[in-house]
Amino acid sequence: MAPKQTTDSDFQTDVLEADKPVLVDFWAPWCGPCKMVAPILEEISEEHGEKIQVVKLNTDENPQTTAKYGITGIPTMNVYVNGEVVKTLVGALPKPKLLRELEPYLG
Repeated sequence: MAPKQTTDSDFQTDVLEADKPVLVDFWAPWCGPCKMVAPILEEISEEHGEKIQVVKLNTDENPQTTAKYGITGIPTMNVYVNGEVVKTLVGALPKPKLLRELEPYLG
């Protein structure tokens, strides 16, 4: 299951009201590190999609949500559980590190 694209208008439904943990990738098309982490997030979505949903938010096109969560550097990945941010990861992390950080939500 490929990561879902969300927007300012869909964020409430796609992320905050989700019935499982959601990893939101705040990214932009011009961001080199974002391009590096994208295939890793696709793999995580394929391998662990039944436990955690991966959602992407283009920061250029969705300034409201980006500002609301204080995203100043990308890629930033927030994990949301029951509508709350429970973990923030910044930078293009390698897959083993990302999986270690996400382990509590993949159980």
